[in-house]
Amino acid sequence: MVQSTELNPARSWSRVDGIDLLRGLAIFFVLINHINMQLLFAHVPYTRRLPEQLVSSLVWNGQQGVQIFFAVSGFLITATSLRRWKSLSHVSVADFYRLRFARIAPLLVGLLAILSVLHLAHVKHFVVSAQTGGLGRALVAALTFHVNLLEARRGYLPGSWDILWSLSVEETFYLAFPWLCRLFGRGKLLIALLLAFVVLGPLGRTVFTHGNPVWREYSYLGGMDAIAMGCLTAIALHGRRLSRGWLLSLGGVGGALLAFCLLLSRMAETLIPERTGLYMSLIGMGASMLIAVAAQTGWRSPRVLAPLLLAGQRSYEVYLTHMFVVIGGAALFVSAGKPMAGVPVLFLAVIASAVLVGEVVARFYSEPMNRWLRGRWGDGARSLGSVVEEAVPASEAILR
Repeated sequence: MVQSTELNPARSWSRVDGIDLLRGLAIFFVLINHINMQLLFAHVPYTRRLPEQLVSSLVWNGQQGVQIFFAVSGFLITATSLRRWKSLSHVSVADFYRLRFARIAPLLVGLLAILSVLHLAHVKHFVVSAQTGGLGRALVAALTFHVNLLEARRGYLPGSWDILWSLSVEETFYLAFPWLCRLFGRGKLLIALLLAFVVLGPLGRTVFTHGNPVWREYSYLGGMDAIAMGCLTAIALHGRRLSRGWLLSLGGVGGALLAFCLLLSRMAETLIPERTGLYMSLIGMGASMLIAVAAQTGWRSPRVLAPLLLAGQRSYEVYLTHMFVVIGGAALFVSAGKPMAGVPVLFLAVIASAVLVGEVVARFYSEPMNRWLRGRWGDGARSLGSVVEEAVPASEAILR
């Protein structure tokens, strides 16, 4: 069933199309959801005559998209750590933090600088209210990864700030990750800890929320279960090649789970009540299964999916910058008189523009800054954990 063998090596910077497409799908759902919310704020009843399931599947899967992001992130970080240091117990804590900083910090700091200027200029939709603590409190929350906690206690921040809740969940997990690897990566205890996150995830969305609707969606444990699933997937695949039968089974079950949760969401929510907290768990499981298939097969995407592939490759940049495009596009739509016939055009234009902005930001800012910082720290075969610089597995598209 499972054959023990090394993954086929590929040149550095190689990517896995299947994983990038999952990220593209995730950012698509986030974009659609946020455009929809802007239209609702503007009192545009564009969904009135559409089937309820179609509306739910198209415009209310933003949270599900983030859950897919979490699963992908956990897999990629763990797979790269295993490649760099051979064993999770050998992870260099300092190098791990440097790599995360080089990838995450430049764009995050740039975003916060722009948001601060817009706040101080009193630009509509970008002013942080005194009720939530003002600009200083929001900056502290963003830089110390507790935007989710701030919003649960004081209410929602403006849209461009609010999206940072997911980064708070993700980066808090990765602050602990290298230490857990060093302490428990040699035996089975790390796997047990990751499984504990999987078990606690549904509780983080139900019992531990104490009735707080914001915390139900934004809690740390409520997102870390999917990250842990991605980590476990990478550990399970390390040094192994799954048989064709296993790959077909994982692909079929994973695809069915995601289709059920995303395309038949109303039925899924009825069969899996919110009080169980298991709905998001199924999304994380389905995504992890498809990630495993993509990583093992190296499937190549057809050209027709190139736009979705690009969106996935630039998902971090698109995610952190898309609210500027969403808010701007919605403002233009409202100023044009809210033409109902223009709603499809709005969706298409905003999605395309958001991906284009993400591509420009990545190409001319975040990627050059990432390379510059890594170069300053001596990135090479003997530093930053790059044990084998010239040959990496096809699944590595991560901390670079």
